[in-house]
Amino acid sequence: MLMIIRPLILGLALIFSMAVPPASAQDAPQDRPEITVGYRVTPPFITRGEDGNYGGMAAELWKRIAEGLDVTPRYVEYDTVADLLAATEAREVDVAVGAISITEDRAERVDFTQPFFDSGLRVMIDNRTSSSLVNLWNGLAEAGYLRYYAWLLVFILIGTVGLTIFDRRFDKNFPQRWRDGVAESFYSVMLVVTKGTLPSRSRLFGWYGRFFSAFWLIIGIAVVAYVTSSVTSVMTSIAITGGINGPDDLPGTTVGVFRGSTAENLMRRQGIDFITYPGIEAAVDGLRGNDVDAIVADAPVLEYYKFRNPELGLDVVGRLFSPEKYGFALPYGQDTMIYPITVRLLALQEDGIVQQIAQDYFGDER
Repeated sequence: MLMIIRPLILGLALIFSMAVPPASAQDAPQDRPEITVGYRVTPPFITRGEDGNYGGMAAELWKRIAEGLDVTPRYVEYDTVADLLAATEAREVDVAVGAISITEDRAERVDFTQPFFDSGLRVMIDNRTSSSLVNLWNGLAEAGYLRYYAWLLVFILIGTVGLTIFDRRFDKNFPQRWRDGVAESFYSVMLVVTKGTLPSRSRLFGWYGRFFSAFWLIIGIAVVAYVTSSVTSVMTSIAITGGINGPDDLPGTTVGVFRGSTAENLMRRQGIDFITYPGIEAAVDGLRGNDVDAIVADAPVLEYYKFRNPELGLDVVGRLFSPEKYGFALPYGQDTMIYPITVRLLALQEDGIVQQIAQDYFGDER
């Protein structure tokens, strides 16, 4: 009897083992639900290395959060934060990761997790022109002095030609070659303009020449006084205004902002002229090309770019203003992952992981 039952039990066990998959197969990654994670490259929060791999503070923090979730992420890149939030609102993205400021307007469109970073706006300027001859040139042009300088140049040329013709006729010692004569006359005219003096040829006509020389002395002194006073007044104006040293100096200027950013909304509310750019690289090109006078954007983004590109001569000036917080964005709805992601984020904050990741990118100031 036992000889018959034992083969029967072994056969049933074999059939059962084939019907039920092992525990490892049940937990295989292919059984995890796939979620779409949207992001926008914004160093130092989202960076792309030369090898094509992504990093940054927000990216590393998201990886820590995703480790505690039973999901398979699929990553999609967006050009601007406005595009990223629009995709999140349309439920094309399950989670938006990056330097995303939490605002009232955005909170009406998408849901946000617990904040993970405190930030604000600052101003970036091009230090190459903040105190250079470019400002002086622009000031002279705006005041209309360059137009008068142009007329002065015309008179210098006319005077050079006229003096050449005059001396060729009355001064037998004057160079007969036109090239040499024009050079000599130009030198004489510039002496009058810059020093108020006339060469010795003024003695050609006795006391008439002396009066003629005195007349040019007055003309030269007047020209020098006019140029000096105009340059001084413009330089004084530049010193008083001081260029752009912070957010209080932005009215009356044109600033660059990122398209769809909180800086764009703030500049629009304050009535400050602005030009939108898709990202920091394009905005810096506009700043260095004098299309805008400054860039207004998130402080850590500007500070990080300046630190990584010291050769560009950029500077981040003024105080932090319009303070804001960063968080991960999700679409509204009961089937989103807002609760598990927020709980996981809070756990990482309590364990000091968030602070540790921030210090890796910003030092002990965070």
